[in-house]
Amino acid sequence: MHDRDNGTTERFLHERQRLFSIAYSIVGDLGEAEDVVQEAWLRLCRASAEIDDTSGWLVVTTSRLALDVMRSARKRREDYVGPWLPDPLVESADTDPADRAALADSVSMAVLVVLETLSPAERTAFVLHDVFGLPFTEVAEAVGRSTAAVRQLAARARKQVRGRTPRFDADPVRQREVVRAFSAACEGADPTALLNLLDPDIVLRSDGGGVVTAARHPVRGAGKVARFLAGISRKQPDTELWPARVNGAAGLLKFNGEYLTSVIAPTIGDDRITAIDIVLHPEKLARACACRNETE
Repeated sequence: MHDRDNGTTERFLHERQRLFSIAYSIVGDLGEAEDVVQEAWLRLCRASAEIDDTSGWLVVTTSRLALDVMRSARKRREDYVGPWLPDPLVESADTDPADRAALADSVSMAVLVVLETLSPAERTAFVLHDVFGLPFTEVAEAVGRSTAAVRQLAARARKQVRGRTPRFDADPVRQREVVRAFSAACEGADPTALLNLLDPDIVLRSDGGGVVTAARHPVRGAGKVARFLAGISRKQPDTELWPARVNGAAGLLKFNGEYLTSVIAPTIGDDRITAIDIVLHPEKLARACACRNETE
């Protein structure tokens, strides 16, 4: 009995990071993703003697639990004050590459924002098949639909993601260069320098959740976004921007003294910033910091 329990624990720990990445990609909330993985572990403990393929069982169970969370979360997010953004998954820019397992399968903020517009089933099918490479037979088991149905779900989701994210992503080196220039332009409150970096059709979303001051509606267009950012910088001259990796891409952390006040996730395509997502909600920042500390 003891050996079986040890074996169950070892198999779970081996899969844990992947399960967390799947859950987070489906629900977009670090705390809820952690709860999903914990519930999958508890169910495994109760059923381990009956399971032949532990890895497959854990993936399906985690996905089903995350799908249920998303179904119940939709109403809450529709009633949210201002734009709802996913919790950012953050690591510092100087983190050892050997410690980056937590972000190995992370979905970009831009993709997560698009996934919020999909049905929970579409989102789950896309995440499992297109992000994590599961065959449609396993996706069908997780979603509770036929194989043909989940193929259609994933195809619809894929079309949305491709149509609403940059066609050509910048390589990591170029990402960092653009974000470095963006940081300097923000700190200098320089709207002209910002304009040179922004796509004409850029969209800026900021999530304060009604708890802290944030734009209640997306800011659209390079001119408006440049003026918005320059205005914030002039009002907050004592804040500092520090480079970080946000959901696997170049981003920024904004500090007022020792306090993290926002996480900034630019989306870069064709050497221009096409979207900026700013998370200011204190609870989301706290979860991001907690997750970062656990993975460094």
